[in-house]
Amino acid sequence: MTREIVYTAHALTAMRERDVPKEWVERTVLQPDWTEPDPRDPAAVRYFRSIVECEGRHLRVVLVQTDQNTRILTAFLDRGARPK
Repeated sequence: MTREIVYTAHALTAMRERDVPKEWVERTVLQPDWTEPDPRDPAAVRYFRSIVECEGRHLRVVLVQTDQNTRILTAFLDRGARPK
């Protein structure tokens, strides 16, 4: 079952300011290279994916999944991201 992807106002603002298209966010959510728990919020998970269009830099998408949807909290290119 595919959950609907919804964006918080903060996520949309951050994506616009950081030039992160929804396409990259949705690609990361659907096919992450790796995931990890968010240490600040036990309900949130960090999804990472290498973005070819950005010279392989990693996009970090922080989200919360519920039975109804996948809620995107923020998204940005993370210079220090490395799989653990």
